[in-house]
Amino acid sequence: MSKIYAVGDIQGCAPSLKALVKKLPAQSKMIFLGDLVNRGPDSLGTLRYLKKLQEDKRIECILGNHDLHLLAVDAGIRKTKGLDTVQPILNAPDRAELMNWLRHRPMALSNGKVLTVHAGVLPQWDLQQTIECAQEVEKALRKKSYKDFLMNMYGNTPNKWSNSLKGYERLRVITNALTRIRFCTPTGTMEFESKEGFEDGPKGYVPWFKTPKRKTQDALIYFGHWSTLGLLQHRNVIGLDTGCVWGGKLTAMEVPESGKPSKDLKFIQVDGYDHPLRM
Repeated sequence: MSKIYAVGDIQGCAPSLKALVKKLPAQSKMIFLGDLVNRGPDSLGTLRYLKKLQEDKRIECILGNHDLHLLAVDAGIRKTKGLDTVQPILNAPDRAELMNWLRHRPMALSNGKVLTVHAGVLPQWDLQQTIECAQEVEKALRKKSYKDFLMNMYGNTPNKWSNSLKGYERLRVITNALTRIRFCTPTGTMEFESKEGFEDGPKGYVPWFKTPKRKTQDALIYFGHWSTLGLLQHRNVIGLDTGCVWGGKLTAMEVPESGKPSKDLKFIQVDGYDHPLRM
């Protein structure tokens, strides 16, 4: 049976991506944890390479906040920012094909024991609800009217989950939890400004994975998004954003089908991109 690896944020670092794939065992499969593009040297090459791997059924890619940003820019809803490196995608002859492929990617994946997600989950969600919520956003992205969702996707409110939420407010909370969360209160009120290590959150807030009554505590969770944590191993939670785009590493770690973390976790790394603006 093929081994499966979870892979941290690529952010357009195509050379690191290709080097990592070469280092993985033959016939292995990969789940990329989002932020496939942006900030790195070759976002276009990254998307084209991932699309081919996915069509060959070797990988799946979860959407991250930078990927949603690209979709919003493509749709004319957002403008590019200073550090963005997505313009070559917007100029590419296969732009429409790439964007169609991107918006059909999942927001989270689970086999019932292991969860892979870009940023995190809210404490009120168990595994099943996490996937059901992810599928609500996926459905909105895959509709012909997907630009309506993208137009209403941004904003920091509501900042707490309620099962009674409806419409775009509900989808916004789900999207923010899956692609942006780092810190929240023990009851799940999200905060979006703090980006440093997990001891540096605002008073009254904790990293999402340290909320005391989180319903996914028994699941093994792989996530990206939080590069200042580096390679994180915290009970059943593994953070794999090791700052590839900021001179760190691109990291892959084996996903056990059992959902039980191995005492001897095996990870494979390659060098990242030496970003010219890295301090």
